[in-house]
Amino acid sequence: MPLVRSSWQKNGSADVLDVVVISAGWAGLGVSYWLARRGLRHSVLERGRIGETWRTQRWESFRMNTPNVQTVMPGDRYEGPDPYGVFTRDQFVALLEDFAGRNGLPIEADTAVSELAREDGVYRLTTSQGTLRARKVIVASGNLNCPVRPIPPDALPPDLCQIDASGYRSAADLPGGAVLVVGSGQSGAQIVEELAEAGRTVFLATSRVGRLPRRYRGRDIMIWLLESGLLDVRREEVIRLAGRIPPRGVLGSEHTISLQGLGAQGIVLLGRLTGVAGGGRLSFADDLETNVRFADEASDNAKRHIDDYIGRTGIDAPVSQPDPAETVAWRRPDPAINSLDLSLSGITSLVWCTGFKGDFSFMRLPGALDAAGQPVHADGVGVLPGLYFAGLDFASTRKSGIILAITEEAPRLVEHLIGHS
Repeated sequence: MPLVRSSWQKNGSADVLDVVVISAGWAGLGVSYWLARRGLRHSVLERGRIGETWRTQRWESFRMNTPNVQTVMPGDRYEGPDPYGVFTRDQFVALLEDFAGRNGLPIEADTAVSELAREDGVYRLTTSQGTLRARKVIVASGNLNCPVRPIPPDALPPDLCQIDASGYRSAADLPGGAVLVVGSGQSGAQIVEELAEAGRTVFLATSRVGRLPRRYRGRDIMIWLLESGLLDVRREEVIRLAGRIPPRGVLGSEHTISLQGLGAQGIVLLGRLTGVAGGGRLSFADDLETNVRFADEASDNAKRHIDDYIGRTGIDAPVSQPDPAETVAWRRPDPAINSLDLSLSGITSLVWCTGFKGDFSFMRLPGALDAAGQPVHADGVGVLPGLYFAGLDFASTRKSGIILAITEEAPRLVEHLIGHS
């Protein structure tokens, strides 16, 4: 189905739109749906194609972490044959394209925004296709699209292949030899498992990240988390408990992934990467067991929360069953590996899985970003009049940043926008 084109290119930059949405991912399409329902003339600017980040920053075998029944856009519900299966990368992109087409959303593809400024109470957007103006702007590019590395690339040997999780595609694309993956969060845990299954020798520099079981007491864990209210915990409470916004717990797309399970597969587990010495020698903290224990405790805490919920509500749920990934005996390196010579270990590739931040460098709006270049907002509402952010991780609650959140976030932001016109 062809997309509806917005009118700004026809009428020129003097034409002021009600709203411009930046990025046609799930967040941008979600708010566009509600803007259209409320009759607001708007355009969705996308630097590439619909779902560009999902197309270009996910590996080939990538699968969603939410079950299909929760991977839905506003106004939709899953009606397929596999509600508790998971979409592949390409299936999810097809879902976004179908949603935009069915709803006639005004997408301007191949329209990169190079500057967002504000003049005389109106926002001016400079793009690769020209300039346009809007009374309101919703930045929906999210805050997890720009990889972060703790060590500059030139600190390591020049013949070492270095890529970020967003640049990884498959084991076959890496040079022959062993692979070091730094970071054991969501991406790192899934990538090392794929590399091991491909027969590669893999080293994993672990980190302090929680874990969730894929299933518990007869249900997918995400169903329990949503129903029990754990995903509705406010951002402020998360920070109070953890002292910061923590990385999300590791959740395998189709089964539980644990550090001990990875070790049992032959992956060499290391502590946190702490530094690089001359000649390609890396140093690691002596915290591997602490990291394993932290993940175990996070999983146990989630289970206790669900058990309490089941007890309070009287749900007839089966008793818990041991999860092989959590009960397997794991291989502790003996002695512990506190340093590693890349060359002597045969390591030819390093995959950085050390987190992401948002790229808001195009914004020329004093006060809109903090010292780290990230949005200043309250529940997605920016500090400048008419400025909004959609799809931010932990923007309001634990649910924020997960696809199922846009069904609530989009109408809330749009109604706030209308109420402050």
